[in-house]
Amino acid sequence: MAQAKVSIIIPTYNVEEYLEECLDSVCRQTLKDIEILCVNDGSTDGSLEIIKRYAAKDERIVVLDGPNGGYGKAMNRGLDAATGEYIGIVEPDDFIALTMYEDLAKLADENALDFVKADFYRFTRRSNGDMSLKYNHLDKTGEWYNKVFDASVTPQALHFIMNTWSGIYRREFLESHGIRHHETPGASFQDNGFWIQTFVYAKRAMIVGFPYYRNRRDNPNSSVKDTGKVYCMNDEYDYIEELLRPQQELWERFKYTYWVKRFGNYTFTMERIDPSFIPDYAVRFREDFLRAQKLDELDQASFSEKQWGQLQEILSNPRSFAKKYLSSKKRKATLKNGAAKVKRIAKKVVG
Repeated sequence: MAQAKVSIIIPTYNVEEYLEECLDSVCRQTLKDIEILCVNDGSTDGSLEIIKRYAAKDERIVVLDGPNGGYGKAMNRGLDAATGEYIGIVEPDDFIALTMYEDLAKLADENALDFVKADFYRFTRRSNGDMSLKYNHLDKTGEWYNKVFDASVTPQALHFIMNTWSGIYRREFLESHGIRHHETPGASFQDNGFWIQTFVYAKRAMIVGFPYYRNRRDNPNSSVKDTGKVYCMNDEYDYIEELLRPQQELWERFKYTYWVKRFGNYTFTMERIDPSFIPDYAVRFREDFLRAQKLDELDQASFSEKQWGQLQEILSNPRSFAKKYLSSKKRKATLKNGAAKVKRIAKKVVG
């Protein structure tokens, strides 16, 4: 088989409920010159059988089956096996617009891009099949769309919404910089390191304002809903720092933005984990950022006013911050539940 235009990696673990919708959207791409690398990461449900059934009908599908090793390992297996000029990633509970890879590959070719990424939808689906869609702009300023830019000298681009799947990457670019995922069994959020590496090394990048990708938000098994993986984000950002810090010029350019991204992902973690973990998590939060403070790597101008205020509270007294945070979270939950109750009553009255 000649080199495919795009190699699409689908890392798969126990997603039988959503997998057919995903595979249908990939197999029906208007760009036919693709290879589809389905990496089964030790699924215990019917996911592997579904992949094999699709592979029997479509010779472009390559089945890579193996024991469970975690997201990072599954993605790296796909990257190592890929032969395409470009790499695409589709999560197995998501799906994509049918013209996604044709349109993005054309842009990448015409502009000699290391990567091109697009806006996307997050969605949930009701029991009757109706979808609720929310449009997500990669760049909330609107300044960076539809033009080639050098991401390797643009720290502010790290403020774009983080995802690895809404675009394509030139495989030669990934190989030349050894860009891979962090492999830690059982961990989550291992796409963060891959994402940051693509930005700090890419000389020619582009983002486009069209939502090709549909990202599911109602899968109860998604890593963003796993409250048990408390310190995975901390470990991932330790890994990123270990990669970047030895490269002195690069680290000096990106260090302030790196710590802002780390702060944002730590506060995201506090929203995600069980409330019982939050006091101890705030202490760990302080430890990591106290080190950054001692190294003079926290730039107030890089943070929002709210973020900087929160950070000062955490550095001063993390357990007091946690108590205040939990109180606020409980109050918001009470107000939300009250609003939902009023809505249910109103619906009954209306009939």
